[in-house]
Amino acid sequence: MDLLYVTLGWIGIYAPVALGSMGSIIGCARAGQAAIGALLDVESGYGKYIGLSAMPSTHSIFGIVIMLSLNMKVDAVHGPGLFAVGVLSGLGLLICGMCQGQACASSIQASKSKPEIFGISIAPAGIIEGFAVFILVFALVLSGSIKG
Repeated sequence: MDLLYVTLGWIGIYAPVALGSMGSIIGCARAGQAAIGALLDVESGYGKYIGLSAMPSTHSIFGIVIMLSLNMKVDAVHGPGLFAVGVLSGLGLLICGMCQGQACASSIQASKSKPEIFGISIAPAGIIEGFAVFILVFALVLSGSIKG
Protein backbone atom coordinates (compact mmCIF):
# COMPACT_ATOMS: atom_id res chain seq x y z
CA MET A 1 0.00 0.00 0.00
CA ASP A 2 2.91 2.32 0.71
CA LEU A 3 4.14 1.94 -2.87
CA LEU A 4 0.75 3.14 -4.16
CA TYR A 5 0.88 6.26 -1.96
CA VAL A 6 4.44 7.00 -3.04
CA THR A 7 3.47 6.60 -6.71
CA LEU A 8 0.50 8.91 -6.27
CA GLY A 9 2.78 11.43 -4.58
CA TRP A 10 5.17 11.49 -7.51
CA ILE A 11 2.26 11.86 -9.93
CA GLY A 12 1.02 14.77 -7.85
CA ILE A 13 4.38 16.51 -7.94
CA TYR A 14 4.67 16.36 -11.73
CA ALA A 15 0.98 16.85 -12.61
CA PRO A 16 0.88 20.69 -12.38
CA VAL A 17 3.67 21.07 -14.96
CA ALA A 18 2.35 18.40 -17.30
CA LEU A 19 -1.30 19.45 -17.19
CA GLY A 20 -0.54 23.18 -17.13
CA SER A 21 1.71 22.79 -20.15
CA MET A 22 -1.01 20.86 -21.97
CA GLY A 23 -3.37 23.76 -21.36
CA SER A 24 -0.75 26.22 -22.60
CA ILE A 25 -0.11 24.19 -25.74
CA ILE A 26 -3.79 23.89 -26.60
CA GLY A 27 -4.50 27.54 -25.74
CA CYS A 28 -1.52 28.96 -27.64
CA ALA A 29 -2.31 26.78 -30.65
CA ARG A 30 -5.93 27.92 -30.74
CA ALA A 31 -5.07 31.62 -30.32
CA GLY A 32 -2.12 31.30 -32.71
CA GLN A 33 -4.34 29.92 -35.43
CA ALA A 34 -6.67 32.90 -35.02
CA ALA A 35 -3.69 35.29 -35.10
CA ILE A 36 -2.35 33.80 -38.31
CA GLY A 37 -5.78 34.09 -39.88
CA ALA A 38 -5.99 37.73 -38.80
CA LEU A 39 -2.58 38.50 -40.32
CA LEU A 40 -4.03 37.68 -43.72
CA ASP A 41 -6.82 40.21 -43.29
CA VAL A 42 -5.08 43.26 -41.78
CA GLU A 43 -2.27 45.51 -42.99
CA SER A 44 -0.74 46.39 -39.58
CA GLY A 45 -0.88 45.56 -35.87
CA TYR A 46 0.63 42.13 -36.26
CA GLY A 47 2.50 42.28 -32.96
CA LYS A 48 -0.59 42.60 -30.80
CA TYR A 49 -2.13 39.49 -32.33
CA ILE A 50 1.03 37.42 -31.92
CA GLY A 51 1.53 38.70 -28.36
CA LEU A 52 -2.04 37.88 -27.42
CA SER A 53 -1.70 34.37 -28.82
CA ALA A 54 1.14 33.71 -26.34
CA MET A 55 -0.97 34.70 -23.30
CA PRO A 56 -1.96 31.10 -22.37
CA SER A 57 1.72 30.18 -21.94
CA THR A 58 1.65 31.46 -18.35
CA HIS A 59 -0.05 28.26 -17.20
CA SER A 60 3.15 26.32 -17.77
CA ILE A 61 5.00 28.77 -15.53
CA PHE A 62 2.34 28.47 -12.83
CA GLY A 63 2.66 24.68 -13.05
CA ILE A 64 6.43 24.89 -12.58
CA VAL A 65 6.01 27.07 -9.48
CA ILE A 66 3.46 24.66 -7.99
CA MET A 67 5.70 21.68 -8.75
CA LEU A 68 8.61 23.35 -6.98
CA SER A 69 6.43 24.03 -3.94
CA LEU A 70 5.37 20.37 -3.83
CA ASN A 71 8.91 19.08 -4.14
CA MET A 72 9.31 17.43 -0.77
CA LYS A 73 9.81 13.99 0.73
CA VAL A 74 7.46 11.49 -0.93
CA ASP A 75 6.21 8.80 1.44
CA ALA A 76 2.95 7.16 2.47
CA VAL A 77 2.09 10.08 4.76
CA HIS A 78 2.59 12.89 2.22
CA GLY A 79 1.69 11.01 -1.00
CA PRO A 80 -2.11 11.43 -0.95
CA GLY A 81 -1.85 15.15 -0.20
CA LEU A 82 0.71 15.69 -2.95
CA PHE A 83 -1.53 13.81 -5.37
CA ALA A 84 -4.66 15.80 -4.49
CA VAL A 85 -3.06 19.25 -4.66
CA GLY A 86 -0.95 18.46 -7.73
CA VAL A 87 -3.58 16.80 -9.88
CA LEU A 88 -6.40 19.18 -9.03
CA SER A 89 -4.28 22.29 -9.55
CA GLY A 90 -2.96 20.80 -12.80
CA LEU A 91 -6.48 20.11 -14.06
CA GLY A 92 -7.48 23.67 -13.19
CA LEU A 93 -4.51 25.06 -15.12
CA LEU A 94 -5.32 22.79 -18.07
CA ILE A 95 -8.88 24.08 -18.28
CA CYS A 96 -7.78 27.71 -17.79
CA GLY A 97 -5.23 27.39 -20.61
CA MET A 98 -7.73 25.90 -23.02
CA CYS A 99 -10.42 28.46 -22.24
CA GLN A 100 -7.98 31.37 -22.32
CA GLY A 101 -6.88 30.31 -25.79
CA GLN A 102 -10.49 30.38 -26.92
CA ALA A 103 -11.00 33.82 -25.36
CA CYS A 104 -7.84 35.14 -27.04
CA ALA A 105 -8.95 33.73 -30.39
CA SER A 106 -12.32 35.45 -30.04
CA SER A 107 -10.57 38.71 -29.14
CA ILE A 108 -8.35 38.48 -32.21
CA GLN A 109 -11.30 37.76 -34.47
CA ALA A 110 -13.34 40.65 -33.08
CA SER A 111 -10.54 43.22 -33.06
CA LYS A 112 -9.37 42.55 -36.59
CA SER A 113 -12.72 43.84 -37.83
CA LYS A 114 -13.01 46.57 -35.20
CA PRO A 115 -9.50 47.52 -33.97
CA GLU A 116 -10.76 50.08 -31.44
CA ILE A 117 -12.16 47.30 -29.20
CA PHE A 118 -8.86 45.41 -28.86
CA GLY A 119 -8.22 46.49 -25.25
CA ILE A 120 -11.67 45.65 -23.94
CA SER A 121 -11.86 42.43 -25.94
CA ILE A 122 -8.99 40.88 -23.98
CA ALA A 123 -10.82 41.35 -20.66
CA PRO A 124 -12.28 37.81 -20.66
CA ALA A 125 -8.80 36.35 -21.16
CA GLY A 126 -7.58 38.48 -18.24
CA ILE A 127 -10.38 37.23 -16.02
CA ILE A 128 -9.44 33.64 -16.84
CA GLU A 129 -5.83 34.48 -15.95
CA GLY A 130 -7.14 35.66 -12.58
CA PHE A 131 -8.64 32.24 -11.93
CA ALA A 132 -5.30 30.63 -12.78
CA VAL A 133 -3.63 32.93 -10.25
CA PHE A 134 -6.18 31.77 -7.64
CA ILE A 135 -5.19 28.17 -8.41
CA LEU A 136 -1.53 29.05 -8.03
CA VAL A 137 -1.95 30.89 -4.74
CA PHE A 138 -4.14 28.28 -3.07
CA ALA A 139 -1.90 25.43 -4.26
CA LEU A 140 1.04 27.23 -2.66
CA VAL A 141 -0.90 27.69 0.58
CA LEU A 142 -1.98 24.03 0.67
CA SER A 143 1.50 22.78 -0.16
CA GLY A 144 2.66 24.39 3.07
CA SER A 145 0.05 22.35 4.96
CA ILE A 146 1.29 19.07 3.49
CA LYS A 147 4.76 19.58 4.90
CA GLY A 148 3.45 19.81 8.44
